[in-house]
Amino acid sequence: MEELRKVLEAALNEGLQQLILSNTRDGAVATKARIRPVMISGELLFQETKYQGTKVFHANFTKEEMIAKIGSDLQNLFKQGDLTHKDFQTTILVSKKGKMTVKTKRVAAKETNAETQTDDAERLSHNRAKVYLLPEGEPVDFLIRLGVQTPDGRITKNRYDKFRQINRYLEFIEDVLDELPKDRTIRIVDFGCGKSYLTFATYYFLHVKQGRDLEVTGLDLKEDVIRHCNEIARDLRYDHLHFEQGDISAYGGSKADVVISLHACDLATDYALEKAVKWGAKVIMAVPCCQHELNRQMKNDTLKPALKYGIIKERMAALLTDAIRAQLLEEQGYDTQILEFIDMEHTPKNLLIRAVKRDKMRSGSAAKGLREMEEFLQVQPTLERLLRKESEE
Repeated sequence: MEELRKVLEAALNEGLQQLILSNTRDGAVATKARIRPVMISGELLFQETKYQGTKVFHANFTKEEMIAKIGSDLQNLFKQGDLTHKDFQTTILVSKKGKMTVKTKRVAAKETNAETQTDDAERLSHNRAKVYLLPEGEPVDFLIRLGVQTPDGRITKNRYDKFRQINRYLEFIEDVLDELPKDRTIRIVDFGCGKSYLTFATYYFLHVKQGRDLEVTGLDLKEDVIRHCNEIARDLRYDHLHFEQGDISAYGGSKADVVISLHACDLATDYALEKAVKWGAKVIMAVPCCQHELNRQMKNDTLKPALKYGIIKERMAALLTDAIRAQLLEEQGYDTQILEFIDMEHTPKNLLIRAVKRDKMRSGSAAKGLREMEEFLQVQPTLERLLRKESEE
């Protein structure tokens, strides 16, 4: 055991690629376990993925906790361990009588230069992003059902961009975990959910992995899409996730703590943001799309040399639309960021508006500046009209 502990002391760090425990003594308890490093809120932990028949269980441990658990599992449950570290490989074998054999082999040193070191850094960074949220190679039920993964956890050919997008999105969710209620059910509404990859991801990450009490609703106009998503939720036993057919502007559901609006076209984003503000949602996440309104309205003699080119005007309108939306949310008491996202499946739109409610409505020089800019461009944004109407009522 002392030799095993020395190996684990050296291995349990960011250089660990994986440790597989196998050759079980009791398949009813677990058939296999995989340990990988994860970074959660800036702290290095170690995630155990335990396989029990068709079920998969996750748990995170500190280094000392993980060392103790691995030692116990190799004494009582598994007969073999295969550890892969960037610097060495170790095989652990346990005989029927409990004798443990630990064999370590150093990984041959590679020639390093600036280019190789950069490639390695990018690879490690990329792998770490995958590991600490939804690791590649780890089967996840909704990813398998939606065709992103094969049953053994491999990413389906041509679906890696979707896998990366889901992980990136969950990083944005993880950043605001502390803002969400801890003493009651978290109510989440996803407006314009579509095929609902990210709706399922939200439910899985917050409920299955984080253990938070949720009630999640996805809303979309397409009846066949809603029917299909509800079937998947039932099959996966996601009991607190359901989907409804309807229009965002007419939605009359209960208040939400989190409002999501990903790829809601043109004014649909404005109606989603208005609902969120009306409800006092704690967190808003929106990836706007097809920002046509300002493109139709913008007129300015000073900018005429640029605005005469259709593609330039279109891009300026899209960026200004989202900047105005972010500023309007700031006026409503939200700390707002515009973050770079990964392109949505059917559009190159890649900006995400993330807003966290902080205090009451704000006014001042920023609001005055926004009005002056709108006057300069001769635009009247729908979101501003909706919020003004809301405040008057």
